[in-house]
Amino acid sequence: MKVVSVNIGVPRKVQINGQEVETAIFKSPVEGRIKVGKLNVEGDVQADKAAHGGEHRALMIYQKESYEYWRRELNRQELAYGQFGENLTVTGLADEEVCIGDRYRIGTCLFEVTQPRVTCFKVGISIGVPEMPALLVARRRPGFYFRVLEEGELTAGDEIIKIAAGPEGMSVADVDGLLYSADHPLEKLLKALNIPALSGGWQSSFRELADALKSGLKGNAGLAGRTLPLAWNGFRSLKITQIVKESTDVLSFRLEDINGGHLPAFKAGQHLAVKIPAGANGTPIIRMYSLCGPVNTGYYRIAVKLEGGPGSTYLHREISAGSELQVSAPRGNFILSDSESPVVLLSAGVGITPMLGMLHALSIAEVQRKVYWIHSAQDSDHHSFTAEVKSLINKMHTSRSVSIYSRPMAAYLEGRNYDIKGRLTTDIIKQLELPAGGECYICGPAGYIRDLTDWLVQNGIVREQIFTELFGDEQPAPGGKAPHAPVNDSGTGPIITFSKSKISMKWSEQYHSLLEAVEACDSALNVTKYHSQDCK
Repeated sequence: MKVVSVNIGVPRKVQINGQEVETAIFKSPVEGRIKVGKLNVEGDVQADKAAHGGEHRALMIYQKESYEYWRRELNRQELAYGQFGENLTVTGLADEEVCIGDRYRIGTCLFEVTQPRVTCFKVGISIGVPEMPALLVARRRPGFYFRVLEEGELTAGDEIIKIAAGPEGMSVADVDGLLYSADHPLEKLLKALNIPALSGGWQSSFRELADALKSGLKGNAGLAGRTLPLAWNGFRSLKITQIVKESTDVLSFRLEDINGGHLPAFKAGQHLAVKIPAGANGTPIIRMYSLCGPVNTGYYRIAVKLEGGPGSTYLHREISAGSELQVSAPRGNFILSDSESPVVLLSAGVGITPMLGMLHALSIAEVQRKVYWIHSAQDSDHHSFTAEVKSLINKMHTSRSVSIYSRPMAAYLEGRNYDIKGRLTTDIIKQLELPAGGECYICGPAGYIRDLTDWLVQNGIVREQIFTELFGDEQPAPGGKAPHAPVNDSGTGPIITFSKSKISMKWSEQYHSLLEAVEACDSALNVTKYHSQDCK
């Protein structure tokens, strides 16, 4: 085991998605003996100290063997040491073998392993592959951080000598997977929390997961055939670090931990509940937004269409990067399965959001499933995430993409700027020759879902293989009214949220039971399928 390259960099500003971002991800090799202090290598500066600096993240380590892997995987022979943002490129010290708490002597310095890499989106900028943060986790090659126990000097070519093994013997890859995967066994969480060297941000995340498991709070029983714990109870503050205009009326919001920690992984297709201080007299309202980013990046992303209501109006016009939002843990049972069968993703309008999360997950999966991406929009101005979807689709060799515009602009040509003019019909479904044994995921308004489900069944898709998520108003109850907040919404009690109807209200003493509150919202409730997680 030895040091192959010592790399340093200073912050510089780059443009991404129309916004200026400051980053020190770009690092270059230096020669000679370099001094190492408590917080970094001499000449190296961290731009975002909340996520990358501090005592427990003084030096970033990445392996020569991982460079060789990514050069083959990405067909990028030009990848140069330092490009993954590491201070030390090493040979040996594989993520599957190095354990949190291990100590190493390099040159005259003594180091301790503290945590896996923070899977920041900026590594995607450096490599030129936006989904790179998720790939690092999925392929179990994140890299890790050193804490400096003894300052000194080192240089390329120095031998790496293991001085002590960390307690519990949990590897970097194991700890990384424990947070970023959807599996959080309590015994492993407690094991990780028993490692003194593990940095505070990771300990905090594991403690929240362990507390949720101890309390018996679990997610919906239908989640991919398993019951998953919620990552935390109630709401917590997250910081908006980036806002991007995705189309004429849709903004996306990147949400990160306010202390620079890692947000737990979620299942592709899940959503968040967001508490918005936009109701009458300052009463908060709660809205549900699907997660539309990659699943294993340590941050969350939602997209919000400006509908004219208080929730979307507040998010579009009253907040900016740096603002905080009260957010629930990821939840919901509309999730992508782990099977290897073909996948058909159908969406309309802002229904693209959970589908985009699924597309990200499919793009980094070890097994490449055949994917059909079918999206309906009014026109190009109302078609969100076009460049992002195209980039993901182009990297998937077994995929097919179809865009359908109901009212395309005259300057746009069918077959060149979009695929089909009009609306999705049963005849178009027939022409697409969708696989009878595939899984179909649909997200859109009620009429779109109802018609499309019938057409898919007519064209040979098994109904049990069709999964749907409604956005906008719920289907009308038997009385003919769509669900809505109570006419007299003057309650002062705890906030109640009906996840599927996307309605929130404050409890009022005028109701003698939960059922009366449901009826006041004109929401159809099938008691035989009701679970406590549907109402919080």
